[in-house]
Amino acid sequence: MLVSLDDLYNDHILDHFESPYHKGHCPGATCQHSDRNPICGDQLSLEVRLGDDQRIEEAWFDGKGCAISQAAASILCEAIEGKTLEQLKEFGARDMLDLIKVPLTASRQKCGLLGFKILKTMLYASEHQPAAEEMASSNAR
Repeated sequence: MLVSLDDLYNDHILDHFESPYHKGHCPGATCQHSDRNPICGDQLSLEVRLGDDQRIEEAWFDGKGCAISQAAASILCEAIEGKTLEQLKEFGARDMLDLIKVPLTASRQKCGLLGFKILKTMLYASEHQPAAEEMASSNAR
């Protein structure tokens, strides 16, 4: 499947790139994680504030990189607000690619999925955090 540049940078992507949703830092963030794409150098940081009900109250991103990585992070932040951690466990890469609404080549999928990868890393870390804290306190003894 041959994808033209016009298709790659359609209005949906350009709108989110030029006027991103929640770009900056999340006030009162309870979770934060950063990562980069070593192939192209895109960098992203994702910050979320969880409510007492384990629901994402706010999601923000910051970083630099291509239009795809930055727009995808904006789209992700908008999509995950209001969702519970349980709902996000079911959120897959195909769901993220569907939100982007543009067919991406294999190399561009790494750009489009960078924010998703960060989100999944945060979810994994939050699930295993008590075990890590327990281990640290037992090592201190």
